[in-house]
Amino acid sequence: MKEENAYDVIVVGAGPAGMTAGIFGARSGLETLVIEKGICGGLSNEATVVDNFPGFNRIGGMELVEKMKEQTAQYAEIKELEEVKTIESRGNEEKLLLATDKASYRTNAVILCTGTEKRKLGVKGESEFLGRGVSYCVTCDGFFFKNKSVLVVGGGDSAVRGALYLKNLGCEVTLIHRRDKLRAERYLQKSLEKSGVPVLWNSVVREIKGDDVVRRVVRYDTVRDTEDELAVDGVFIYIGEEPATALATPLGVKLDKNGYIITDKSQRTNIARVYAAGDITGGVKQIVVACAEGAIAATSAYEDVTR
Repeated sequence: MKEENAYDVIVVGAGPAGMTAGIFGARSGLETLVIEKGICGGLSNEATVVDNFPGFNRIGGMELVEKMKEQTAQYAEIKELEEVKTIESRGNEEKLLLATDKASYRTNAVILCTGTEKRKLGVKGESEFLGRGVSYCVTCDGFFFKNKSVLVVGGGDSAVRGALYLKNLGCEVTLIHRRDKLRAERYLQKSLEKSGVPVLWNSVVREIKGDDVVRRVVRYDTVRDTEDELAVDGVFIYIGEEPATALATPLGVKLDKNGYIITDKSQRTNIARVYAAGDITGGVKQIVVACAEGAIAATSAYEDVTR
């Protein structure tokens, strides 16, 4: 008889890496639980279009996530809207103890798939106007800015995709980037040029202003050393992510100089029976890579648990 709230492996995080780990763990015969503090998918839900995942020429991020969730649920137990607060290793015991905001669990192995969190600008007005003109997700909030003026901050793939998405919605879009060239993939840059979205080069946002909602931003030109104000209705921020390692650090899991979890080729960390997969490990942050790492982590957990 299965011990209550006891599992062979618990996956923390239900993005592509976590869901794939759930599938592989359960299919190998391990009693598997996937816990997610929000809803399944993580940042993949915010992908406007995924066009580099094998098997799909083009698919929305949320649609792809829903397909992954449906498949995972056939094999593993999934608990959404439940946040893991602590993970403890009890000395000589092989069990790991997890405490969430709803229950406590025991497990033989933990796979950390906690991903990353959106990096903040850290300027005045950013937190004050969150939800009132400041957003980190075009698919979540873009619709509310149709026919309005919006500023997209960033120069990578996510920023350019966001700008194109907003442009397609009918927004008056401007991209602002702190350098003189974009970091986005070349085909995205060409799409941006074709769309006619203007780019403010060598510029940073110094402050976000407004009353009840965002009305303007203070822009600093780093080349001209000048400052001006731009009238906007919304600011969408895409300046990268930071690793979510709040659970890993207390366990003694080693991190690299950028704060990402260090693993070997089998996704094992320096702590026995603790594995990591997906964006939390750094490297190439793509859905296909996260899925591969999730599969490897679950396979390694199976090898160790059944040894």
